[in-house]
Amino acid sequence: NAKRGQVQGMETKGNDTIIRAFVPLETMFGYATDIRSLSSGRASYSMEPSHFEQVPAAVLKQVQEGAARKTQR
Repeated sequence: NAKRGQVQGMETKGNDTIIRAFVPLETMFGYATDIRSLSSGRASYSMEPSHFEQVPAAVLKQVQEGAARKTQR
C-alpha cells in the first residue's frame, strides 16, 4: 500500500509465494533493499514495464516542485 501498488494476484509454488502487482516505477527505487530487510534476505523480486498511466495530481505537483528547486540551484 505504501508504494501505491495494486495487487493483481497471488500464487504458491512449493515454499514460494508469488505476488503479482502493478506498482508505479517511481516508488520502486530502494525496494530491493526493503524486501531483503523485511524477509531476512530470503525474498527477491523482479519487475517489467507494463503500461503508462497519468500521474496523480499530487504526485505531479511534487515532481514539478522538485524540478523547479533543481533548476534554481
